Amino acid sequence: MTEIGYALSSEEFGPRELVRNARRAEEAGFTFALISDHYHPWISRQGHSPFVWNVIGGIAEATSRLRLGTGVTCPTFRIHPAIIAQAAATSAAMMETDEGEGRFFLGIGSGEALNEHILGDQWPPAEVRLEMLREAVEIIRLLWGGEEESFWGDYYTVENAQIFTRPSSPPPVYMAAVGPMAIELAGEIADGLISTAPQGDIVSQYRQSGGRGKPCYGQIKVCWARDEAQARKTVYEIWPNGAVPGSLHADLPTPDHFEAAVKLVREEDAVKDTVLGPDKRKHLEGIQKMIDAGYDHVYVHQIGPDQEGFFDFYEREILPEFL
Repeated sequence: MTEIGYALSSEEFGPRELVRNARRAEEAGFTFALISDHYHPWISRQGHSPFVWNVIGGIAEATSRLRLGTGVTCPTFRIHPAIIAQAAATSAAMMETDEGEGRFFLGIGSGEALNEHILGDQWPPAEVRLEMLREAVEIIRLLWGGEEESFWGDYYTVENAQIFTRPSSPPPVYMAAVGPMAIELAGEIADGLISTAPQGDIVSQYRQSGGRGKPCYGQIKVCWARDEAQARKTVYEIWPNGAVPGSLHADLPTPDHFEAAVKLVREEDAVKDTVLGPDKRKHLEGIQKMIDAGYDHVYVHQIGPDQEGFFDFYEREILPEFL
């Protein structure tokens, strides 16, 4: 049975709103959520980018059943993987149920310059970023073992580090991937896949690269609104960055650069892959497209401020279809 989740957009909402949205998602019947981990929003119009680890603490206390993961954290530049290991362990401990069941997972990726250039680090090509990610995951898993550890790698050094506050079991690590190299690495090092593309070859390559039997999380973008015209307008104003090509997504360093890039984006391109308006059939078709591509977990990003209208609609019309 496919599970339906919710995307907590840190670019569009402040920390208290994100906590409220997570609680409301649980009440509506979503079983999991992914929260984006950015230093900057894509464009200034989105308006937010809180520190995700503080927000996770609030969500841990505001919910009791919702599973939550980062969607996604880059553990290679802005924050050292040893610190990510501690942050994730604490988050997992906070979200553990009284029965010892884990509600937290760590979603990772190779990052974007938008967030990861801020400390003046060199922004290397994708092949190097993936090798750094491989080493970072090795460190994270090593430290989750709970012993005092040291590590001297090609990219990172850890000396006499020990994580004392840990959950009963280490959280799963899911990796975001779209390109062939990233998908192959995800199959090797991750417990599951995260992607935003509905192409079935992504999931099949992941399965062939070592991901057989592991969960696959796919995101769809929607804008529920009372009419399709309003939804189109909202997406074009708030999320035109979705039409920026993938290579630019990884390499543009500031919101100003994205704002320059989206001036070339037409409305029809901005809304191309987004489910628009109040038609139940279109929302179900969007979810089914991801299911047909092989994703067994589909999470929904509602673009724009009307989250309550979206929650009411999905609670009433969409989620009962997946019970």
